Amino acid sequence: MTFRELMERNRSRRKFDESRPVSAEELADLVDLVRFMPSGRNLQPLKYVVTADPAQCAAIFPLLGWAGYLKDWKGPAEGERPTGYVIMLLDRELADSPGCDHGIACQSIMLGAVEKGFGGCIIATINRAKLAEIFDLPDRYEILMVLALGVPAQEVVVEPLPSDGSIKYWTGEDGKHHVPKRGLDELLVGRFPRD
Repeated sequence: MTFRELMERNRSRRKFDESRPVSAEELADLVDLVRFMPSGRNLQPLKYVVTADPAQCAAIFPLLGWAGYLKDWKGPAEGERPTGYVIMLLDRELADSPGCDHGIACQSIMLGAVEKGFGGCIIATINRAKLAEIFDLPDRYEILMVLALGVPAQEVVVEPLPSDGSIKYWTGEDGKHHVPKRGLDELLVGRFPRD
């Protein structure tokens, strides 16, 4: 698979096949990828909690916000929920801020997940206090993101922005999740010679 193919397959996934769980070892392998990424001032201030334990996954699930544009959807139903989570932490004894490290780490983990046949969703809407309680996290750790992972169970379709320019994603009657994306011409600022 080329890097472009990995990028094109790396979509936010919100429905999973719970009958095909990920393992804690597979999640740890994904975290192992971030050891090789760049880090601002090489501080490497990110730490992680991984779990594929069904009871812990069930406790984490209601603490997450799933899709801001899908107002009436409370997240995946039973049987479609993530089977593993990576909780990304800032170790405040190493840095006051993650800088851009957490963005690089999220993308690295998600690309690794796609390569393994998994998918996931990067979630920042989190009940951080309750999640910290579940894992008895010391105060030095700040919860930054939760990566919900599993085997994808929903097709995601990337398409051009509609004529009204709306960026809101939606799920069609066919169950496919539609995600409008800006074209390259909108991303490039200034003149760009085309053949």
